[in-house]
Amino acid sequence: MENTPVRPPSARLDSYVDRYAARTAGMTASEIRALFAVASRPEVVSLAGGMPNISGLPLDVVGGAISDLIAQQGPVAMQYGSGQGVPELREQITDVMRLEGIEAHPDDVVVTVGSQQAVDLVTRVFCDPGDVVICEAPSYVGALGVFKAYQCDVVHAEMDADGLVPEALRQAIASVKAAGKTIKFLYTIPNFHNPAGVTLSAERRTEILEICRSEGVLVLEDNPYGLLGFDRDPMRALRADEADNVIYLGSFSKTFAPGFRVGWALAPHPVREKLVLAQESATLCPPQFSQMAVSAYLANHDWQGQIKQFREMYRERRDAMVSSLADLMPASCRWNVPSGGFYVWLTLPPGIDAKGMLPRAVTARVAYVPGTAFYADGFGSSHMRLSFCYPTPERIREGVRRLAGVLEAEMELRATFGPAVPVRQVGPQGYDGPSTDLS
Repeated sequence: MENTPVRPPSARLDSYVDRYAARTAGMTASEIRALFAVASRPEVVSLAGGMPNISGLPLDVVGGAISDLIAQQGPVAMQYGSGQGVPELREQITDVMRLEGIEAHPDDVVVTVGSQQAVDLVTRVFCDPGDVVICEAPSYVGALGVFKAYQCDVVHAEMDADGLVPEALRQAIASVKAAGKTIKFLYTIPNFHNPAGVTLSAERRTEILEICRSEGVLVLEDNPYGLLGFDRDPMRALRADEADNVIYLGSFSKTFAPGFRVGWALAPHPVREKLVLAQESATLCPPQFSQMAVSAYLANHDWQGQIKQFREMYRERRDAMVSSLADLMPASCRWNVPSGGFYVWLTLPPGIDAKGMLPRAVTARVAYVPGTAFYADGFGSSHMRLSFCYPTPERIREGVRRLAGVLEAEMELRATFGPAVPVRQVGPQGYDGPSTDLS
């Protein structure tokens, strides 16, 4: 009897790899998620995550509202609900959007599990594999992950201190059409951009809308930070001036609390129908309890006054971040001064790789997000996103002090030995991020 050769055990770590759908190749952990375990340690000053600081919330008021909700409407709140969302909350959402000039009907609002799910639903409804989504350069890492998971091709368009550059958008549209590909939408964060911190100017908003209208490109306006400006009233939303070609996304995660996971999409009526169907296939319905809790908070608390307190708190932290950078960082660094939101976008000295430097920063007990997380094509190595929303001003200054020490040591090593590996300093078409001029 012949001996049957014994096959060596598979070296694969995942024995199911041949069974997955092709689209799972696009499902990868973001660079921010990879930092969570480290950044959450108390000895580490995290300038990485964009966690809202909810310490200013009146938890007694919130707790009382939830207690009353359980006592008065518990059986309803803990039951299945509508795939479109609680009618009372949808009505209140129209009041929130009115602060940014949007006049809308509650019937065109779809409540989602955070605005992240809204990005997913819109992409699922509109995009086939190989379709193109145009995004600002850089762009929100969570949206890039969605587009990649649905096998979309992302084309970046340049930003500067006034937001998305209209001519860059024209060029991106022209290049995609010349390649024979289909553009499904422009994904944009016009207010206090994540990660760049810049805001699209009023003049450019009109021009961007006209470009997209004339080119037949839908606009997906993601606006979680719009009410968190430090020095002025909210800017007029893109959706306020274009009802038929803009899908607007909002969220209570930044203006109330992220733990409820309540966001929404405002869409033209036919699109709304498709989003409701997609919502029902994904979750059946958004959580009824979370929606009714948020609704009770809006009905019984001075939520606009609470947002004003958040704005003042985040402005204090922004000031601590910017002053610490000015006092402590090497002179060859550049950064912007955001007028709202959560983030500063910092440009490193030539030849310094933010991703390569990150392990040394973590060893020094400070964390940030490398700029490469916010590009679909691997660019952004000379940038980092610094978040000022969560740490106290004192912790922000200490974090910047630690980061400056790491950067100075990195610069000394480079001056002595030269760069260890070539660093990509230039992004698409000669561009690697928005202007960080302090003026």
